Amino acid sequence: MRKHWIMMAAEHFRFSARHGNALSFCLSAIPDAKPLRTFAGIALVAGLMLSACQRQAENLVEVTGHLFVFNYRVASATYLLTLKKTGPIPDGSVIIAEFENPEGGDPLVLNQKIYPIDDKIALQSENLHCVRKDRPYSVSVRLVDKDGKVLQELKTQFRSDLDQTVLPSKPLVVGALYEKNPEVFKPDGSVDFSNTDKCPA
Repeated sequence: MRKHWIMMAAEHFRFSARHGNALSFCLSAIPDAKPLRTFAGIALVAGLMLSACQRQAENLVEVTGHLFVFNYRVASATYLLTLKKTGPIPDGSVIIAEFENPEGGDPLVLNQKIYPIDDKIALQSENLHCVRKDRPYSVSVRLVDKDGKVLQELKTQFRSDLDQTVLPSKPLVVGALYEKNPEVFKPDGSVDFSNTDKCPA
């Protein structure tokens, strides 16, 4: 039995050699290791605390909101995903979001740099077409450090309570002075608010 405990302790110390920084940080929280009279006791506590620290370090951001933004004036619809920072993010990290494309095909990819002062993070997609009411749309998010290492991954879903056909196909205003779009407001006084998107069934 004693040999078995010693082998366990040796394995934990081999692990600590590979992950020395994290183990040192977690062991610093042990107030007094003297009562732990065996290698097995020390290894067990160190292993448990290291696992807890690793789990905590993985949760660097969390989702606080997700919705579709419909802007009738400029005839646009976008995804808006909001995140809250829950842990220290290394400098130079980026968030890569892959939004499902309502038109089909490849996802819409957004790369956004994260700054140390960012406690809240807003991710907004490019303009969308063919958003359907009550249909779930998925988004996957990866937090990546400057060396390309994935720090965290998460997924969520969007669902709209409106169909994009409520929007016109063309902006109602154009230019810096927000003049009426002549393609919508015709010279003869008629208007065209139709939505002509060709969407999959």
